[in-house]
Formats: sequence, structure tokens, C-alpha cells
Amino acid sequence: MTTTSLRVPQPLKTELFNRSQFRADITLSSSAIPAYKKAIRTARERLDQWFREEMNIETLVSAQTWFMDEILTIAWEHLDWTNGCDIALLAVGGYGRGELHPGSDIDILLLLSDNTYNAHRENIERFLTLLWDIGLKVGSSVRSVDECALQAKNDLTIMTNLLEARLLSGPETLSERLQAYISPEHMWPSKDYLQAKFEEQRERHRKYDDSEYKLEPNIKSSPGGIRDIHMLGWIALRHFGTNDPKELVDIGYLSDNEYQQLKRCNASLWKIRWGLHSIAGRCEDRLLFDHQRTLASLFGYRDHNGSLAVEQFMQGYFRTVLVVGQLKDLLLQHFDDAILNAGLPQVITPINERFQRRNQYIETTSPTVFSEHPPAILEIFVLMTRDASILGPTAETIRLLREHRHQVDNEFRKDPRCAKQFIKLLQAPYALTANLRRMARYGILGRYLPEFGRIIGQMQFDLFHTYTVDAHTLLLVKHLRSFTYKENQQRYPVASQLIRAIKNPELLYIAAIYHDIGKGRGGDHSQLGAVDAERFCRRHGLKPNDTRLVIWLVREHLTLSVTAQKQDLSDPQVIQDFARKVGSVNYLNFLYLLTVADINATNSDLWNGWRSSLLQQLYRRTRRMLEGDISSLSDVHERVAGVKERTLKRLADKALDQKAINELWSTLGIEYFTRHSSREIAWHTENIVVHDNSKPLVIVQETDIDQQDLGGSRVFIYTPDQTNLFAAAVAALDQLHLSIQDAKIITSSDNYSMDTFTVLEDDGRAIGHNPKRIRQIKHHLQLILDNTDNFPDLISRRTPRKLRHFARKPEVLISNIPGIRRTLLEITATDRPGLLARIGRTFMSLNLQVHNAKIATFGEKVEDRFYITDNQKQPINDPEFAKTICKTLEETLQRASQVDLIRSR
Repeated sequence: MTTTSLRVPQPLKTELFNRSQFRADITLSSSAIPAYKKAIRTARERLDQWFREEMNIETLVSAQTWFMDEILTIAWEHLDWTNGCDIALLAVGGYGRGELHPGSDIDILLLLSDNTYNAHRENIERFLTLLWDIGLKVGSSVRSVDECALQAKNDLTIMTNLLEARLLSGPETLSERLQAYISPEHMWPSKDYLQAKFEEQRERHRKYDDSEYKLEPNIKSSPGGIRDIHMLGWIALRHFGTNDPKELVDIGYLSDNEYQQLKRCNASLWKIRWGLHSIAGRCEDRLLFDHQRTLASLFGYRDHNGSLAVEQFMQGYFRTVLVVGQLKDLLLQHFDDAILNAGLPQVITPINERFQRRNQYIETTSPTVFSEHPPAILEIFVLMTRDASILGPTAETIRLLREHRHQVDNEFRKDPRCAKQFIKLLQAPYALTANLRRMARYGILGRYLPEFGRIIGQMQFDLFHTYTVDAHTLLLVKHLRSFTYKENQQRYPVASQLIRAIKNPELLYIAAIYHDIGKGRGGDHSQLGAVDAERFCRRHGLKPNDTRLVIWLVREHLTLSVTAQKQDLSDPQVIQDFARKVGSVNYLNFLYLLTVADINATNSDLWNGWRSSLLQQLYRRTRRMLEGDISSLSDVHERVAGVKERTLKRLADKALDQKAINELWSTLGIEYFTRHSSREIAWHTENIVVHDNSKPLVIVQETDIDQQDLGGSRVFIYTPDQTNLFAAAVAALDQLHLSIQDAKIITSSDNYSMDTFTVLEDDGRAIGHNPKRIRQIKHHLQLILDNTDNFPDLISRRTPRKLRHFARKPEVLISNIPGIRRTLLEITATDRPGLLARIGRTFMSLNLQVHNAKIATFGEKVEDRFYITDNQKQPINDPEFAKTICKTLEETLQRASQVDLIRSR
């Protein structure tokens, strides 16, 4: 193996580093370290300047590597290595490939001809010490040729590092011996190496949820990243003796166009990685929110209507890794055929005149199938959904699909045969999501549905949406399909029942594809998507009733979720208004399924017992109303009487004093009985009537008391009413690291406050059966509420890293609702630790009383609603006071956000 000649023009070498001048500087100085540091600092400044001047990234990376070669060889050759056995200096890993970025590790191997180290021990220590003293981040190993061979035989990572070893200084015979020892004839033959690399890739991708589209990807290790390109090179090097993609063109594994695409993708990823290392000041391969905005600005992106600069930058990244994924699929299938399946008998089974099976893969019967019969471009995906044993297309068929995707044009889209194939695809018995993903990866889905093509790689710079819009859409389809799985019946009980009952599930998949398709255009994406969905339905010949359903689902896909999370579901009027909007049980069933899948596909952390509970409550209550008389609500007194009767039946075996129950209930108004279920009222009553009132009553309802609709844990407080009670309670709950989801505040006629808080632990789970935790909650709340004047301190918890990059301007809206003697206060702000406690303290300072609260958090954004009155329990009618409330809250929230940002820096 000979030393690789890095492709760096001589003028750049001269400008970057003058070896003769450097040697002179060392000679004139008592210590070489300052000269080395100066040379490294100067080179880094020059390389950064070239990067800002947009020098070709491949030249820049080669220049960085060449410079490091110069520094290391000078340091090496300054020492006398002639005593003892032969020894050589080799670059390995990324450095061996000639791929150094500003923060890359400099991996080197000190290779000896035998195991006699002692003669070189002092020089080795001096050499490595010098490298560390001059500030280089070196990863070193010292091994003999035999040791390298032994370790490479048992360790795939070491084997791969040695494959790319590059001689820097020393006897060439040593590196040649090493390559001979680790050749396929002695270890890791191509088949074993490829299989091991497949497993390694699967494990690596699994760490990133097998998705290219996570919003904070690892540019090196995430699917479609630089490591996937490395893997292709390693396999080619092991089997063909070259890791140059250009040579794969010569042997027919890549077309020249595919080679150029791969080259552009690699350059794009290198450019981002160089910029990432530069702004982070170290080796950082995670495209964190911390750096995305800076990189977008560095690369010249600017905000425009409907799309932030950072979103445009990230869309470019995601589209790049999509192409890497396409080419990787193609090459790995080639490698699979040539290496893993080499020599296997080829069993060809006809499917129809256009397609056949070759072993477990589908292929065209001739190279002209797609040009002669364009609908076959969709037909192949339909066929793969009809036979679960087909693993995918052959490599040559993947190439044919990519080469003929330009045929998917307006004429293709208008062809009734193509429309028929696409609807058949959506009616797939197997593997619908897998084949939609294949279509997207091969660039066909975005051409057949141009509106889908516009959202490919489109990210939303927030913490609510954890995937790009296209990845989220296909994941939504996957979740819809998963509702039929037996293992999901407990997690999604209602959805699992409904998915089996609905007819034409393809209508659900169409609505899923179009529900977010209008994003990034500006305007209401639901309305824009509904227009696109209507065009799709008409083009594909759907029946008028089916078309109306799809359009409605796309337009209203957020309605059920918003109603459940923002409205008071104990209010029959809310249910009636929602039922009128839905109109039928069939529409309700479709909307429920779409909503549950949408939440799960948006962010895996969003789906918890509380959200599930809210959606189930709204679904069941709406369904009962739709199956009854939607136009009428029962008399409120009749409803209260019914609730009381059901509660007494629940209390029948509790041996409680009926007189005490009546006395308690006589202090409670109609609102209490309409806003609480008979189960809740029974729970309150049996605890209150035996309470001695000497201290606040605090009880915690465990989750398993009501499995049907209790997604969070309920904390109930019964204590004399005070102006600062709500503020003290939420501050105390915040100190307990409990997240408040909902609050019902009722004041009795004898001035007792009956407050019910629905809470979750920080990890999104209910408290559950945890006696120790329940005792802790009771004790802390009783301690605080027994003396609310001793107001608990607000906890100054550190703002999580991701939240630091979001600081929207708070919005506070105040309004009075006719017929309700309360004022509605709506707050939209960026989430921060202790936010609700700060709001509660502000209410206290303004002498406001809270009667109901609906807490909703969407990623980094909170949308909270409070029903408030003044300290006389009257709505806020004074316009000036209303302005004061809004201004004070906005200033409080803005100040809290700024304080957290300052503290986190």
C-alpha cells in the first residue's frame, strides 16, 4: 500500500503551510511547541477563511488532511526510529480516508514489525506527548502487525479502521504486510463482512428511530447521513478493492448520473459538517436546534412568508439524505445480489406479462416495461402489497424506476389506469406504509402527487412536530394501520374497535396524506389541504359522499383534539356544539381514528393517559348525543337530580350520615354537580363528611380507581377559600414536579374551596399506586395550604436545552362570555419551568380568583385558558383593569422567559 496523494493544488499547499520556514522556526527556538501551535492556528484561520469564501469542500477537507499529514510527519521524523524493530506511522479511520473536518479526531496507528516495544517506548511517549501539547485531539494505538491482525479478526470496527489505513511515514513493507494479513483470504470474507455491516447499520439506525427525518438529526450517524456513504465505500473496498464511487460506475453498479448525485450529496453533508464543527468549536455531529439557525444564516438562507430560513436549510438537508437513502438502497441491493446471494439458484416465477419474481424480489420482464406501459410504475407497488413474501424490487428494477420517474407527469396523472392503480394501492392488504415510503424514496410519490412533493423534507422549527411533514404523514398512515394489531388493543381500545368497523379505510388514508399537505404555503393549512384533497378525489373518481367525507376530515382534522384539550367537556353545550359540527357517528368514527393517529405520529411523547382520556370522553359523549336527539339538552335541574341519584347509589355501602351529605350538598351550587361526575362527587363526599376541618383536606385519586376514563391523577383540595389559594396550590404542585393538565375550582356557599387538579408526573405518567409519593404530595400541600401567607418559593429550575431556542412573544386575551358570570383569559406563551406557578402568583397580585383552568402544552408552546373573576366573584367589566391584567401577565411571562434564557447561557 502506498501513501495516498491528497488532491490539493500546490498554490494552496504553499499558502497553508511552508515546511521549510516551519523547520527554520523550530531550529531557532528552544522549544518546538510554540512553532507548532502557531502553524496550527494559522492553518485553521486560513481554512476557515476559505470555507467562508465557499471554497470547494472536497478541496478544503483534503487541504485540512494534507496539513495534518505535514505536521505529524515532521514531528515523527524529528525522532530517531532506527533503533529496534521497524516501526511506521499510519493514519486510520476518517483520517486514513483523508476526511478531516475541523473537529475530527486524528486517529493514528503506530505499527511495529514485532512485539518488542521497549526500544521505541521513549520515542513513542515523546511523540504522543508533543501531539497533545500542541493541542491536537489524537486517538492513537500502538500494535504490532500480528496484534492488528488478531484484533481485526475479532472486531469489525478495528477491521474497518485498518481497511483504510494510510501510510504517513516509515517502511512501506509494514503497511503492505498488514494489508496482506487482513485480506479477505485470511479474515472477514466479503459475505461475512457485508452481513456484519448490515447488522451494524440496522443497530445504528435503530438508535435514531430508523428515520432520516428526526428534527435534530446526527449528520454522521442518522439514516442517510455520512456514515451510510462510508458503509457503501467499505463494502466496495472489501469486495472490489476500491472505495472510489467512480469505479463503481465502470463495473455497472452506479450510472454516471447516480455517481454525480452521490458526489453532490456527500459534498453537501461535508459542507454542513464543516460548518457545524466550526460554530461549535469542537467535534459536533448533531444538528441541534442550538446550531440550525446559525447554519441557516451562514449558508445564506432568509425567512420568507410561510417558511423560516432554518426550515429552508433543514429541508435542503432532509432532501439530501433522502437521495443518499435512494442510492444506498440501490447499491446495497446490488451488493446483496453480488455478494450474499452469489451462487444461489435463481428461481424465476412469472407474475404477469410485465413482472416476475426472482427468488424473493420483484423485477420487470424487460427493461422497456415502464416506457411501454407507464402505469406499471404504480402497478409494481400494488403487486408488492398483494404478496407479503416479496421483499422488494431488484437493484436493476430500482434503477429503472428512478430512470423512468420523469414519466410521472401531467399526462400520467390524468391517466385513469394510473388513478385506478393508486386507489388499489391504498386498498392494500399488506405493507401499505412500506410501499408508500418506497415510492417517496424513489421520487415517485412526490411526482404523482406534486403537492406531496412540496412537503418532502419540510420541517417545522418547533418542539411539537418531531418529524418533517412528509415523514409525519407516512407515519400517520402507519399508526392507522397499526390499530388493527392485537398488541395495540389495550393502548388504543376505542381506535382498535373502530378501525375494524369502518368501511373503505382507504378514505382514511387519503385524508391522512392530505391533512398537513398545505403546510409551508402560508394561510390555513387545513383549508388549503381540503382544496387539494377535493382535486385528488375528483381525479380518482371517488363517489360524492366519499369525497365530502375526505374533504371534511382534512378541513376538521384538528377539531376533535382542540375541543378535547381546550374546552370544558363537562359542559353539555360544548358537546352539543361539537356534535352539530360532526353531524354523524360515521364522521365521528373517522375523525377519532385520524386524530389519535395524528397525535401519535406528531410526537411520541404527546400520547399519554390524560390525552387518551380526553379524546375518549369527548368521543363517547358526542356519540351518545348523536345517537339521541342532538337538538335538545335536558333541563339542568333534571341533570343535577340524575347526578345526585347516581351518587347516592355509589355511597349506599359507605355507611355515611345522610344528614351530613345533605348539609354538604346544600352548600354546593348547580355548577358543582354539572361539572363533576357522580364518581367524582362520591369520592369528594365520602372524604369531606368525615373530615374534621382542622386542617386542609388533600386526597389523591390513584389511576386504577377509574381505568375507563381517568388518564391523569386527581388531586382534590378542600379548605376555606382565600384569594391566594390557587396561586399557592399550583406553586406547591410545581415544587412537587407535577404537571397540571386541568383544574376545576368550586367555592361553596359557606366559603369553602373545592379544587380538583388533574396532574401528571414529569415523565407524562399518572401517579398510580404509589403510597409513598401520595403521602409526600398530601404532606407538602397540607403544609403550604395550612398557611398560604407563607407563599412557597417559585422553583428556579433550569430551562431544558431545547426550550432555550424558543421565546415567542406572550399573548394574553381577555373576554366576557354572555350568560357566564366569568371572564375568559387565554394565554399563549413559550413553555418554561414553573410557568403556571408564575401565572398563579400574578393572579394573586391582581386579586383575581380562578374558577376553572384548561392547561394545554404543544411542544414549546402553552395555550392555557382560565375562567376568572375579581375578588368579589364578579367578571372583569372594567376595560382599564382588563388592560392591566393583560399587560401585567405579558410582562411577567416575558421577564420569566428572558431570565431563563440568561440563566441557561
